[in-house]
Amino acid sequence: MLVRIVRGSMNPADIALIVPTFNGGKTWVRWLEAYARQTLRPKHLLVIDSSSQDETATLARAYGFKVHTISQSEFNHGKTRKMAMEILKDANILIYMTQDAILASPDAIEKLITPFSESDVGAVYGRQLPRPGADPIEAHLRLFNYPQKSETRTVTDIPKLGLRAAFISNSFAAYRRRTLEEIGGFPNHIILGEDMYVSAKMLLAGWKLVYQAEAQVYHSHNYTLWQEFKRYFDIGVFHAREPWILEKFGKAEGEGLRYVRSELAFLLKKKPMHIPKALIRLPIKYIAYKLGNLEAFLPKFLKQHLSMHPHFWNLQEN
Repeated sequence: MLVRIVRGSMNPADIALIVPTFNGGKTWVRWLEAYARQTLRPKHLLVIDSSSQDETATLARAYGFKVHTISQSEFNHGKTRKMAMEILKDANILIYMTQDAILASPDAIEKLITPFSESDVGAVYGRQLPRPGADPIEAHLRLFNYPQKSETRTVTDIPKLGLRAAFISNSFAAYRRRTLEEIGGFPNHIILGEDMYVSAKMLLAGWKLVYQAEAQVYHSHNYTLWQEFKRYFDIGVFHAREPWILEKFGKAEGEGLRYVRSELAFLLKKKPMHIPKALIRLPIKYIAYKLGNLEAFLPKFLKQHLSMHPHFWNLQEN
């Protein structure tokens, strides 16, 4: 296996790859096979496994990953990733992925970290392509959030881009350790959005955020209506608990309207028969989001029922 150093400035010994896992199944097998084909493989490999009951941890070890096991109830999007950062103290670039984001080409990791040759880049995230067989609504979401053209964002882009300026995804993203340390790292207690939380802080602190469209993974979800409701409820909780993000970057509704217009135009051109399905989902997502905004007034048992992350509500804030 060829391992290259990017532009003579990036050594695999400086790079870590971190993947939280839980019962990865056949998708995890495909993930590992795609990873094994990479032209650049980081020296530091870590899986934080939430006590999988299948072969996820065993397979990870077979491919050279160190496995750190936690209970399923311990997992938290922020604290778990912060834990990984503390375990891998020798890595200067931290790549975070999810177990269902399949590397799309052998140079995906290599391309992802290339922008770190610029010293003022704090984080980079790659493009997510719709998985094979994705339905039109699922595919449009990926095409909307992950366009073909790369871009670099700074704090000066906030007035123009609003909340989109801080958009990033830990399904395939890399961070400079020094930058994460400077802004306090991932939060210990957060329902989701730990990636946007740190990218927003990075931008406000003067760092650059790069979208690297040439670095690609296959990653999308065919959520049921109930699953989508739960996800948008959690997004509402995130925004309610981190009000500074909307104060600094603008309200989510503006970006939501842009998405609605784009989705309807896409479906009208590609698959008009899916427009009724999209129209049904739009108010459901909005209601879920608004309920999440009001989570402080809801009883715990109801929040657990409405949330995609019920264990979150049992974890202590610290």
